[in-house]
Amino acid sequence: MVASDKISLTRNIPDTRLDECKYWHYPEDLPTASVIIVFHNEGFSTLLRTVHSVIKTSPYRLLKEVVLVDDFSDKIDLKGRLDKYIEQFNGLVKLYRNPERLGLIGTRSKGATLATGDVIVFLDAHCECGKNWLVPLLARIRQNRTTMAVPTIDGIDWNDFHYSPVYNKHSHYRGIFEWGFLYKESEVPKAPTHAGGLFAIDRNYFIELGMYDPGLQIWGGENFELSFKIWQCGGSIVWVPCSRVGHVYRNHMPYGFGKINPKIPVILINYMRVVEVWLDPEFRDYFYTREPTIRGYPIGNISEQLAFKERNKCKSFKWYMDNIAIEVYQMFPPPPPNIGWGEIKLRTESICWDARGESAGGGPIGSSSCHHMGGGQLFRFNKRGQIGYGERCIDKYGSNQISIHYCPVDPSGRWIFEEKTGLIKYGESGLCARAERVGGKLSLESCDPSDRYQSFEIKNIKIW
Repeated sequence: MVASDKISLTRNIPDTRLDECKYWHYPEDLPTASVIIVFHNEGFSTLLRTVHSVIKTSPYRLLKEVVLVDDFSDKIDLKGRLDKYIEQFNGLVKLYRNPERLGLIGTRSKGATLATGDVIVFLDAHCECGKNWLVPLLARIRQNRTTMAVPTIDGIDWNDFHYSPVYNKHSHYRGIFEWGFLYKESEVPKAPTHAGGLFAIDRNYFIELGMYDPGLQIWGGENFELSFKIWQCGGSIVWVPCSRVGHVYRNHMPYGFGKINPKIPVILINYMRVVEVWLDPEFRDYFYTREPTIRGYPIGNISEQLAFKERNKCKSFKWYMDNIAIEVYQMFPPPPPNIGWGEIKLRTESICWDARGESAGGGPIGSSSCHHMGGGQLFRFNKRGQIGYGERCIDKYGSNQISIHYCPVDPSGRWIFEEKTGLIKYGESGLCARAERVGGKLSLESCDPSDRYQSFEIKNIKIW
């Protein structure tokens, strides 16, 4: 936060809009907006820069209020000092505080019930709004109240708060996903999904949708839940290229998840709720192929979400894939079934393959003592010879190294698991994986069925 504290709260940022956006005429009879900003232990200056930016760049007649909702922060400067500071806005900025931690998802739903504008605009607490950012969003919703309007997001560097576009000036992107529910992007403005942090939506429509699933905890997966719900139940999502909002991209999560401490990450539990409600069985299997260890984990009651689908005669996920998220099939083909997943370990010793913290972009993997906790020792071996690790793949590098790589579009590989001998062969090269007991080395060597350090088993593990 040091860089932020040294920069004016009302600084001018570059106008990154396309030239044609600067001369566009919008309707006069636009709906009013409540801008909702949820925060938990946010930096004082970044939060207030967001507030100042909203007020400075929004037409007074359209900005009904700025709603700040404090999700049980314990930073001292977010207490009385913040209350005192917002007095200068003469009631335009309203501050509410949660008596206990609800998480971003629940607190955003609370903010929607507190807001009074026709449209609610959700922003993260570390944003800066571009010139005339609000009007294009409201104009799209005026055209169709069941449209979610998403601004184009620029980047603000965490280290020095330098402001710059993220996207090519003449390209328009839209949100998609891969089968582990990692958010991705493709071109063209009509968007199957959105990143989750910044968007505008008709307030009553959001409430009619049931807001966010109240069973989703803290953060993660709410963007998919709302996106699938909107599209499958008759609405739409558009990216609005003439609306630009800067967002601070942080390299760490600056807070914990409070008292919630499940045996698997909260975000995966959230994903499971979304999958079980909105995906057809065939597509659920694709997700669980990517995340096999969590199948069957308790996710709470989803009967109300299923009843909402039934009452509103929402379309199937297959319809959504065939008509809205068309390019997902092309960019992220469905993963083949796994022949095994879990630990890849020596048959005779507790030595396992281990990613050892290597970055997703690439790096050699090795071996270490099996810890049975998943993480860097959780691999998937599919029927088409691909070994997966998270969203990445394991492949040969150089003459005999085994490394993490980006996966090819075609979900197949050259690995062959010979169950009888335990050999893991690399195609027809005559090379097999070998784990060293000492030093954690994992390499490709000439295949030798008598070498116990080349004899592996794929052992399913349950991490909950």
